[in-house]
Amino acid sequence: MALQIAIMTFIVAAGVSVLVWFSLGAESGQQVVRQRMEAVQKPERRGTVGVGVQLIRDELMSGVPTLNRMMVQWKWAARFRDFISQAGMKTRPGKIILTGGLLACFGFLLAGFFQARILLSIFGACVAGAIPFVYVAVKRRRRLRRFEEHFPEALDLLNRAIRAGHGFTTGLGMIASEVSEPIAGEFRTTFEEQNFGLPLRDALHNLTQRVPLIDVQFFVTALLIQKETGGNLVELLENLAYVIRDRFRIYRDIRTKSAHGRLTAGILIALPLLMAFGLGIVNPSYLPVLYHDPAGPLILWGAGIWQVIGSVLLWKIIHIEI
Repeated sequence: MALQIAIMTFIVAAGVSVLVWFSLGAESGQQVVRQRMEAVQKPERRGTVGVGVQLIRDELMSGVPTLNRMMVQWKWAARFRDFISQAGMKTRPGKIILTGGLLACFGFLLAGFFQARILLSIFGACVAGAIPFVYVAVKRRRRLRRFEEHFPEALDLLNRAIRAGHGFTTGLGMIASEVSEPIAGEFRTTFEEQNFGLPLRDALHNLTQRVPLIDVQFFVTALLIQKETGGNLVELLENLAYVIRDRFRIYRDIRTKSAHGRLTAGILIALPLLMAFGLGIVNPSYLPVLYHDPAGPLILWGAGIWQVIGSVLLWKIIHIEI
């Protein structure tokens, strides 16, 4: 018991240190340079333009050399780096992976400390290890949702700039300086890439990769078609902003009308766990029979699987994409 407590104390101290490092880690100047080089390289990889200069191709995935060499060879590492960038975070992928691994070890030991069952320990490790990845996913979703909601304001500003006689690239600079984040940061990157000599087509394609939203893809596609075939750019931007606003109006109406269904789904999903917790408090000797009986684990696994299936179906029913 003393050895287990000592190990847990070490894990907690190390976990706190890594979490502080994870939250306070700042982006170095070299990383900024590498990100700008990466933006120039993307068109070269697509085969649309030849830069003519050999640039640094491998983004530093981790400050740990061994882990960095491993992650450079993994195909999903670059996608995970883009996933983190879409969340507006400057953290390296290796730092998130190491944090998740440390939390998984802590969850494994903590679950084993309360209940010496290997399945429960593995479950605790999976839950604790997924915390950093869930945090990144939630932050990415909120950032993209905020971008999508305020995107029509940027289109209106670009529309007014063009009506006033400014050029398109000048309008991009005005969006970068006058619109709130995260729109300002993404358009600032596009504006700087274009100023650094990258063709406008490739700078806009990089924007669609950094912001994987259907509205941004419509915006870029419409601009490229207008650039090749001609047309009224002011009317195009005005119609696109109207469509996006109207879609959000429909989305809010559906959210309002489906509020009762979402509440019911949340109650049904949480009810089994709440009942088990309540029975454990009211009558502690009631549930252990399910653990010690030979058929008990099979029943629990079956219930858990059906619970997951039911939760997925309820989520599909109440989650409507517009």
